Amino acid sequence: MVHSPSPSHLRNPLIALLQGPKSPSQILQIHAQLITTSFISYSFALSKLLTSLTSLNTPNMDYARSVFGQIHLQSVFMHNTMIRGYVSSSNPEKAWSFYAGMRRKGLVGDNYTYPFVLKACGMMMGLAEGRQVHGELVKRGRCHHVFAVNGLIGMYGKCGEIGCARMAFDGVEEKDLVSWNLLLSACVGCGNKEEAQKVFDEMPDRDVISWSIMIDAYGKRSGDVVSARLLFDNMPIRDTISWNSMIAGYVKVGDVTAAHELFDMMPRKNVISWSILLDGYVSHGNPLEALKLFKQMLSQHVKVDKVVVVGALSACAQLGALVQGRWIHIYMERNRIDVDIVVQAALLDMYMKCGSVGEASRTFDSMSERNAICYSVMIFGYGTNGHGKKAVELFKQMVLERNVQIDDMLFLAVITACSHAGFVYEGLSIFEQMKGVYGIEPKLEHYSCLVDLLSRFGQLDSAREVIKSMPMKPDCAALWGSLLSACRTHRDIMLAEVAVKKLVELKADDCGTYILLSNIYADMGLQEESLRVWKLMKNRSMDKETGKSSVEVNGIVKEFVSGEKSSVVADALEWITWSLSSLPLHEG
Repeated sequence: MVHSPSPSHLRNPLIALLQGPKSPSQILQIHAQLITTSFISYSFALSKLLTSLTSLNTPNMDYARSVFGQIHLQSVFMHNTMIRGYVSSSNPEKAWSFYAGMRRKGLVGDNYTYPFVLKACGMMMGLAEGRQVHGELVKRGRCHHVFAVNGLIGMYGKCGEIGCARMAFDGVEEKDLVSWNLLLSACVGCGNKEEAQKVFDEMPDRDVISWSIMIDAYGKRSGDVVSARLLFDNMPIRDTISWNSMIAGYVKVGDVTAAHELFDMMPRKNVISWSILLDGYVSHGNPLEALKLFKQMLSQHVKVDKVVVVGALSACAQLGALVQGRWIHIYMERNRIDVDIVVQAALLDMYMKCGSVGEASRTFDSMSERNAICYSVMIFGYGTNGHGKKAVELFKQMVLERNVQIDDMLFLAVITACSHAGFVYEGLSIFEQMKGVYGIEPKLEHYSCLVDLLSRFGQLDSAREVIKSMPMKPDCAALWGSLLSACRTHRDIMLAEVAVKKLVELKADDCGTYILLSNIYADMGLQEESLRVWKLMKNRSMDKETGKSSVEVNGIVKEFVSGEKSSVVADALEWITWSLSSLPLHEG
């Protein structure tokens, strides 16, 4: 039986303990004390316990659900607490389910219910559910309250219904700054930068959020960093969010140098600032600088989160820096960084790309939950590391267990693995299963992978037939590039010329394309044609892309650039080369 609290119960020290922020373990201890003192039978105590569980940085919703289930008289406040908790933990479907359950019980939402329910509808793109809530607000005469209007503007904006968002905005006289910012954000989210500018110009007041939304609209979303920087420079007050928005704009257009310069000027940085810049270096092919930034974070005692860890692991994967990748894995465990399935997938990818198949397999086997991305990483990794049989076996095991929703990325991974292993029959069979068994329409990338599989192993006529039968235009540089490479191996000049012509049409005819064509001519004894291609390259001033490689020694990554000489390393390499050349050669 649940009792109402008396004044003395309200002053209970256990209730006082639940008022402030607490760690999960402290909340569990307080819960145990509430049970032993029988204070758990009071609804007020249960409400406070629910609030504490759902207010954690990572809300413990399973535990909160268990506590909620023990309450006989579940009030609107308690439902609101659970709905808010599910929204905070990015589980809008469960939030909606709780709201629907509350309505089935005959409970009517209050002013605190609808903002969270409408936010849940926006998060799950639930336009039908959002309109249902809108209807209830109209029915109960709450549609002119600013809290309801703001929820509707946000929901319609998230669902891409900018007209409905504008109608909700125009339908109320008393608008606050939140209303304006939500409409502004809705315009930006729908890609209507011009309308967003009009709203921004109409605003009676602006705060730092208003300016940041517009900086994001021009910079990160449109790549117009000049306009974004003009807004940024004209801001009366800047906060960390506005600085981060401008840095993200520079990263978007690939100007990581400008992003780093702005980052260095920041008066205060948060973990998001570091994460944006680190991800910028990883995304734009400078993983060594990303790792330097990660080490700088640690030296400045910045608290690392899982987003930063994923970026650092991706940098290790690009460099093949296994020792540093292992160190980050240990660092995560020692510092109890929240490891979700995204972080685990990044770990698998790092181990596979560093060639440590065994560590990737052990990590995969230890995972309590696996999704399609994890399976894709493992299958692709097995294939590229020479374990094609394991890749196909894992795919078949996954299909039999039926514990993962099979998607097009999984098929791309396994067909790629078949291509690397030379499993032509298996690759063709799996490709046929895509549409025939699973109803998944192959994309251009799948056809490109199939062409690579066939052409690698001399079936150029079959590869050509695949290209002719494709339901879409073969506008893929990788497809024609793999076909061109196969033409050299299998000495097919006519098809090579066709491939080069297509690459020219796609504007993907880089220096490597013409070098490969020249080599094909040379291999066939057509020296004049080979020389003609070299002259063409010279006339177009086409330079070969500078080669880069990296090596990790004792946890330190050293990058080598073709033609660049580092005094210490160059001297050491010259000495090694001279020593090897001085060794006597023996037959047998």
